[in-house]
Amino acid sequence: MDDRHHVLHIVRRLAPLRPLDDADPFIAFGSELAWQAFALANGLTEEGTRALVNQVGERIAAVDGAGFTVTPFARADALSDALGFGEDGGVWVKDETGGVAGSHKARHLMSILLHIKAAEVLGLGGREARLAIASCGNAALAAATLAAADQRELEVFVPPWANASVVDALHRLRAIVTVCPRQDGDPPGDPCVHRFREAVAAGAVPFGVQGPENALALDGGRTLGWEMTNVVGAELDRVFVQVGGGALAACVGRGLADAGLHPRLHAVQAQGCAPLARAWSNAHQLGASQAGRHWEQCMWPWEDEPRSVADGILDDETYDWLGVLAAIDGSGGSAVVAPEAAIVEAHELGAATTGIPVSATGTAGLAGLLAVRADVGDDERVAVVFSGRDR
Repeated sequence: MDDRHHVLHIVRRLAPLRPLDDADPFIAFGSELAWQAFALANGLTEEGTRALVNQVGERIAAVDGAGFTVTPFARADALSDALGFGEDGGVWVKDETGGVAGSHKARHLMSILLHIKAAEVLGLGGREARLAIASCGNAALAAATLAAADQRELEVFVPPWANASVVDALHRLRAIVTVCPRQDGDPPGDPCVHRFREAVAAGAVPFGVQGPENALALDGGRTLGWEMTNVVGAELDRVFVQVGGGALAACVGRGLADAGLHPRLHAVQAQGCAPLARAWSNAHQLGASQAGRHWEQCMWPWEDEPRSVADGILDDETYDWLGVLAAIDGSGGSAVVAPEAAIVEAHELGAATTGIPVSATGTAGLAGLLAVRADVGDDERVAVVFSGRDR
């Protein structure tokens, strides 16, 4: 399909969400995941799907040193005190820095890989096609880790200014790194995404975290929201989530809604690159329920050079903006544009008070809370996601 102006949702209400019975979210929530539904529908047994998850997980752990597990989600007492919250309120931090490749990104990619593996086991697909992703950060590292674990060829499309340490890590994981300068005649938008789409058109498998490119990327991401409901549940008032391409916020919002929970979701972008906030405003002027019909009037690439120390959320287009918009409006939340000073303060404060080795990108959701703290009650329970180790 050439038209990417669409969004696919997995529609299923899970409330009440059953308790966790396994440390691996891809086993604990397996019965709710689309990849497993595909596998079962085509002849794999439940025991077979569990064995497949374990097999892939062991290979990933051998490469990364860590496999998939339910990640910590708890009240950050020192951070809550520093922000003036009362005993009944506070900030709960979902810590993804200890996850596979140091962020939440591998969750999105794991559901794609499991689908591919299930198809291979069932004789419905082979190993010939190269995997492809456009990224120069945590998503690229996660993709390279999973590809190396399954000994698959991966091409990563990166900009000329990509961080040297990330590129070195990609080479160590045997990824094929293709640098993508802007070319004469390129349409607006990220040249890395243009080259990625050309590769997919030529037969590569889209192995990224953007729903319009591969809807299965939104499958495993929902486990984050489900894990949060098992800790705080209906007592959660607000969630602040950093937004680059938008899959994280869309999946957290969808995961919470699946379980029947609707805390206000605030999607946070940096002042130096905020296409989502613009789209959210335009959508409401046109009629939010019809936003998808007015894609080009709501979402288009950021014209200025994106700038922020939170460089992992500088996507010039919020690809999963419709999913984020649905999560915002379904919960009574908002799009928040954080000033750069708040981005810097959130990184310093978040790392210092929690001891979590998180990057400025990973604390950008907290920056949104700082930006609107005066409007948040001291007794409210607020969640943020720290994702992406400081490198």
